Amino acid sequence: MRPPKRTIHVISSWVRRQPPKVKAFLAVVTGMVALVLLRVIVHDHDNLFVAAEAVHSIGISVLIYKLMKEKTCAGLSLKTQELTAMFLAVRLYCSFVMEYDIHTLLDLATLATTMWVIFMIRFNLKSSYMEDKDNFAMYYVVVPCGVLALLVHPSTSHHIINRIFWAFCVYLEAVSVLPQLRVMQNTKIVEPFTAHYVFALGVARFLSCAHWVLQVLDSRGHLLTALGYGLWPSMVLISEIVQTFILADFCYYYMKSVFGGQLVLRLPSGVV
Repeated sequence: MRPPKRTIHVISSWVRRQPPKVKAFLAVVTGMVALVLLRVIVHDHDNLFVAAEAVHSIGISVLIYKLMKEKTCAGLSLKTQELTAMFLAVRLYCSFVMEYDIHTLLDLATLATTMWVIFMIRFNLKSSYMEDKDNFAMYYVVVPCGVLALLVHPSTSHHIINRIFWAFCVYLEAVSVLPQLRVMQNTKIVEPFTAHYVFALGVARFLSCAHWVLQVLDSRGHLLTALGYGLWPSMVLISEIVQTFILADFCYYYMKSVFGGQLVLRLPSGVV
């Protein structure tokens, strides 16, 4: 009988040899299989959103453990943390004025820990911050998200400003991880705690995407109508799918590294 690690190595090698279109097809099929399993296993699909927030919190906790234990923020993107704090703050405002619920409390806790991480990177651990590697210009994502929010936003009965803010945080969340991916692209080597954190983000984004897709399926499309008319309902789903696929490549190499027994993740050229 072939050892499990050997089997995984053979499969990963086969996937690596495939052309981009085949890899994309395999990723879509894997995602669809995972969605089917979640639909069967999880009866209340609202729990998937809570699970996404919980996994995100776990990722932040891993980050805090890294900062406190190793006393270094090397490999972390301050800009991703600031973008995360930005969309969480906007989403928290929208939650207070539009739909106060359990998600509001989860966002509040996540925002508080994210602000602490930002403080640590900016002040206590500034000497280890790799500013030259964290070179993704934030306005490349903030400005387009703001313009898109002005053009495409919910058509609910809430005030227009609140609807634009809601759209802005949805779009910004989808691309907030890009600066962190740029840092990893520049360094090529990702130490364990940073890898765990980014993988947790990937899982959280997938669960959030699964929540929306399954909610639409369960309501037979009525949820899209409830979100409003025009392009907005489609943009919500597209944003969820985009933020999932942005991290899909990294998550693949993370799983390969874990099953291969490697503590440090080394990324091939062209990844992320």
